[in-house]
Amino acid sequence: MTKTTLICGSLAFDKIMQYQGRFGETLLADQLHKVNVSFLVPTLRTEYGGCAANIAYNLNMLGGEPLIMATIGQDGGEYLERFQNLGISTRAIRKIKEAYTAQCFVTADLDNNQINAFHPGAMQFSHENNVADAGALRVAIIAPDGRDGMLKHAKDCAALKVPFMFDPGQQLPMFSGAELIKFIDQASYVTANDYEFEMLMDRTGLTLPDIASRLDALIVTRGEKGSEIYVNGERHEIPCVTAKAVIDPTGCGDAFRAGLLFGIVNGYDWPTTGRLASLMGAIKIAHPGGQNHKSTAAEIANRFEQEFGYRY
Repeated sequence: MTKTTLICGSLAFDKIMQYQGRFGETLLADQLHKVNVSFLVPTLRTEYGGCAANIAYNLNMLGGEPLIMATIGQDGGEYLERFQNLGISTRAIRKIKEAYTAQCFVTADLDNNQINAFHPGAMQFSHENNVADAGALRVAIIAPDGRDGMLKHAKDCAALKVPFMFDPGQQLPMFSGAELIKFIDQASYVTANDYEFEMLMDRTGLTLPDIASRLDALIVTRGEKGSEIYVNGERHEIPCVTAKAVIDPTGCGDAFRAGLLFGIVNGYDWPTTGRLASLMGAIKIAHPGGQNHKSTAAEIANRFEQEFGYRY
């Protein structure tokens, strides 16, 4: 049986700028109706990002078989080359010649307040990709992406009987309650952080038991409090792995999801799957950006044994 995991989601460049002052000293509260300001940002770095790319990066590191289904812009050649160098297939990535790759422009001040601008670019064309073109699949994930693409890829997976994980993330507010219920009913798994899950319940009018009963598994993450997995009326508490350093939470959720997908594909029990996901988040948070941490599959397995006392 194939172990290919289809990862539907965004590809993006993150442009991160550091302002050496404080926004509050420049933005005047009584003048916000006519803002015209400029911030000198001596440092600028570009990070590879996007949920699909982050998940694939971590799944590949685990020894999985990620297949990214996404859209990239005319400026995405460097990103495609990076995937190829990492051994991650690019055959399901569509290039949109008339658009730029999705980009997030982040300006942070000395208090770590942020002013962000997001350009969706090629992401808006994600619905042009068809799951049926991807070939044999073991499982899929519908991660944050263009709205039309998320709806289409969930429908595609359901029609093809490909089990998939619904991971709405920051795109959750784009969907109505009825649309979210449709996602839940089509999905085999749903994962969300605690804030997103509260919003999911509010939008749908469903309780946690209602949602869990419609799925093979519901996974809710709670930051430093760990996570919970609800399966067949049971609740599994997953501890948070202590990170060697807390540098940057960017991409931690994506690393966590890669652990979940690897566990599903390899038939691990849910406590083991959740613990592996927790470990992947801890490895990521000790490094800046979403794709700058490096470990081999053997190193991850060894650390898992150190943390939990057994091998997966």
